[in-house]
Amino acid sequence: MHRRLIVPSALAASLVLAIPASAADFEPGAPGIGDPYYPASGNGGYDVSHYDLRLTYQPTTDLLKGTATILATTKQNLSRFNLDFGLKVNEVRVNGKKAAFSKEGESELVITPAAPLEKDSHVSVVVRYAGKPSELSIGGYTAWHRAPDGGVAAQEPDSAVWWFPSNDHPLDKATYDVSVSVPDGTQAISNGVLQSQSSKLGWTRYNWRSNKPQASYLATLAVGKFDITTDKTADGLPILNAYSKDLGDNAGAARASVERTGEVAEWLTGVFGPYLFNALGGYVPNVKSGYALETQTRPFYSPRQFANGANASVVVHELAHQWYGDSVSVDGWKDIWVNEGFARYSQWLWSEKEGEGTAQQLADWVYAQHPADDAFWTVRPGDPGADKQFDIAVYDRGALALQALRSEVGDKDFFAILKGWPAEHAYGNAKVGDFVKFAEKISGKPLAGFFDTWLYQPSKPGAPAAAGARIARADVKPTRPASWRKIAATNSVHDHDHH
Repeated sequence: MHRRLIVPSALAASLVLAIPASAADFEPGAPGIGDPYYPASGNGGYDVSHYDLRLTYQPTTDLLKGTATILATTKQNLSRFNLDFGLKVNEVRVNGKKAAFSKEGESELVITPAAPLEKDSHVSVVVRYAGKPSELSIGGYTAWHRAPDGGVAAQEPDSAVWWFPSNDHPLDKATYDVSVSVPDGTQAISNGVLQSQSSKLGWTRYNWRSNKPQASYLATLAVGKFDITTDKTADGLPILNAYSKDLGDNAGAARASVERTGEVAEWLTGVFGPYLFNALGGYVPNVKSGYALETQTRPFYSPRQFANGANASVVVHELAHQWYGDSVSVDGWKDIWVNEGFARYSQWLWSEKEGEGTAQQLADWVYAQHPADDAFWTVRPGDPGADKQFDIAVYDRGALALQALRSEVGDKDFFAILKGWPAEHAYGNAKVGDFVKFAEKISGKPLAGFFDTWLYQPSKPGAPAAAGARIARADVKPTRPASWRKIAATNSVHDHDHH
């Protein structure tokens, strides 16, 4: 006798949902996040929410040992996935179970979990590793700086692959706990707030927390012997600055500049709106590089930035990035103008505030310094190309575009735009096109053609456009503003060595 089974519709639906996906439904995550400038950067298939890094570093040998715990959510059914990392890996666990892993290329760690991961799953990944970051060459260079008493991770567009596994692209931001054990008498500096420190058997452990979303290239680590100063803002925000004890002749100028961090940040809140992170500060290690970097809450400054004396302008530049670049990060690296054009323009506004030349005078000077046949004008700040991403035109022509916008929409709308943009996209990512739309919304003006002239055309904006921006007026002969020397001295801020 054959009986027909009648299943209620609701129960039938639940039975269908209970059937596990077949192996064919699971695919590998992409080895890149999709950035045309850097196709190998980042990875697809998941989104990281938190990194917990527990590290031990020996300055004398440059040996770094680490256990990284990564919390993520899958965005697809994953059979395997990648992390960006270069050091030797000893073990990987996914959701507590040992996972197979292999290395592809110079910095792709390919992980195959014991069981495939379903979409929208919460996943923990533990990676144990060890190596000497200064001996790791990726793309022909290392982003790890050796100092006489330690090592430093600070580089753009990437530095994480030298010291922790990550989804290494600004599109995947996360919070961080960084715990570092170093020999007694040595300090470990990182982002955010120092939660605690303790010593045992000749080693001191420093525990740092960065509690707001942070791009992987903005995570930093500096190990060495530092003089540390601490303070608080009027609002109670902790300020921590650190200076290598062997900065030599640059020591005084470095301190005279970086100790103005609280003052500069206070001024910037009036321009860009509330500061959105849990700490302030900066550090100057004894390294040979010449650039500075907006590492979140605690910018990195090379000693050479202060070789010609104190320069608050570089502090203004890096702190401006806390709004433009750190809180609001690029959607793709072609959107670099939304970082660098604004950080350079903040230097122009600081000059205006200090009475050393208005932003208009600086714009006139920049426009006059570059004739129409200068290669400067062939760089398009709105999409400069990977090889020109940190070209001086992205900075100076980028700031020139902002002064032109100020003339186009008037001060009231212009400063509403500068303050509204970080609030609109706080802790997120955005494109140049998003800024154009935002400026149009605030000003009520169509601005696509305007931005095309100033950001995208590979030629010098001609007389009509310049006249509309009140730049290079016939009745005014540009003279070099007093601030120009100090601003120009920060041009190396974009020379990230390997570019």
